[in-house]
Amino acid sequence: MALSFEELDVGRRMTTPSRTITEADVVNFAGVSGDFNTLHTSETEMKSSEFGERIAHGALVFSAMTGLTRRIADDRAEVVAFYGVDRLRFTAPVFFGDTVHVELELLEKERRDHPTATGVVRYEAEVLNQREDVVLSCELLSLVR
Repeated sequence: MALSFEELDVGRRMTTPSRTITEADVVNFAGVSGDFNTLHTSETEMKSSEFGERIAHGALVFSAMTGLTRRIADDRAEVVAFYGVDRLRFTAPVFFGDTVHVELELLEKERRDHPTATGVVRYEAEVLNQREDVVLSCELLSLVR
């Protein structure tokens, strides 16, 4: 069972399970988003780039992050809604076959007068690859009961 607003402690840290970003993920995301940029879709052009190979969409990595955080829902707040994201940065490329996980820290919680929520919680979130390189960082905000 998810934790209530009152049960959440600032400083609480959590780590998600991991998942591998596959070529199928990138192809499907390109189709859904309409982003067929050669960074993601052209093996030939990317061989001569600074990356040396295709990379995953930053927005795909962000989406994977949100899914991974739901896999630890029992350790998080009882979320009413995703409230926003601040300070989003894509700090390193994610290559096909990279395995990522998320590390979260509860930075603050603020009571709000809202019909379905008790307050807003802010998490520092970092997505790390299998080499422990931070590939994405941001602050996630959620409305919680």
